[in-house]
Amino acid sequence: MSDVLVVGGGIIGLLTARELAEAGADVTLIEMGETGRESSWAGGGIISPIYPWRYPEAVTALATWSQHAYPELAEALLRETGIDPELTPSGMLVLDMEEHSLAVSWAERHGHPIEAVEGAHLHEIEPQLGTGLTRGLLLPRIAQVRTPRLTKAARRSVEERIQLRENEEVLELLVDSGQVTGVRTPDGAIQARRVVICTGAWTARLLEQLGETPDIAPVRGQMILFYGKPGQINHITLHREQYLIPRRDGRMLFGSTLEHTGFVKTTTAEVKEALYRAAFEMFPVLKRTPIEDHWAGLRPSSPSGIPFIGAYPGVDGLFINAGHFRNGLVTGPASARLATDLILGRTPILDPAPYAVDAAR
Repeated sequence: MSDVLVVGGGIIGLLTARELAEAGADVTLIEMGETGRESSWAGGGIISPIYPWRYPEAVTALATWSQHAYPELAEALLRETGIDPELTPSGMLVLDMEEHSLAVSWAERHGHPIEAVEGAHLHEIEPQLGTGLTRGLLLPRIAQVRTPRLTKAARRSVEERIQLRENEEVLELLVDSGQVTGVRTPDGAIQARRVVICTGAWTARLLEQLGETPDIAPVRGQMILFYGKPGQINHITLHREQYLIPRRDGRMLFGSTLEHTGFVKTTTAEVKEALYRAAFEMFPVLKRTPIEDHWAGLRPSSPSGIPFIGAYPGVDGLFINAGHFRNGLVTGPASARLATDLILGRTPILDPAPYAVDAAR
């Protein structure tokens, strides 16, 4: 019997399992497919919420803790596994000036450097930007990670320290007299003293048997990948709700959509064309840059974007760490540490009240 059973092998589940293992817990992680292949793999990897000033303080607190933790985490993963997550301080350039005062106020309040850039200076730091774009705000400390490399590194870092069960779906939570005792899969029962649900968009579906489910639902996001050259574009760039992320090797991600399609994860030609047009309007050079890939993922939406982290009411030993919406990668390290603190009864890194399953959102 394991001390803790982690259900779900995305970045939230992997980092939670890693935190628990480092604390000395005997951990089993179970994933219905391959680890890290859902929204974690599909996401862009910006280590900041998109337009961070729009989010509640509870999201900012998780993001800020994680931003400070990422350099040490990326270095540790590289040392342990030989896989570089490619943590890159690209800086984030925001071209939507309607929220200038709100953004500046937020940055000053939270100690984030921010500077206005316009005219010749804007096109000096980002030469390929469309000529019609003349003003922006630069947050120079915002970084990015390469999400497939991060999830691969996280998996490899735990595979020798935990019991890892992939391609095995949890069919039922096992509860006896108000106490969780494990889960049932097609292969039988798996016993555990505590269970933490890290199943992203599938969380509410899994918890239906208990009656009360957190308000988490899938929201599809599509993005395209350009096969560019290193150094063509320098910054993570946001404009009109969409973003471009330049990788070290020259590839550039552009996305993303917000589509309420249930658990349908297929891509569409219409969205691909719309993303392509928006991308080359932002950076005309992309009209001459081949598209290498186009994919979709399902984000786990939650009210106000505040994730559910903590004990499930009425079932001893059952915990949730899910519902991170668009911010699973930026808030992942803090969410994993906070969940581990609560599971093991340690002093939490942050006030857990805003993330409680029954907290108002």
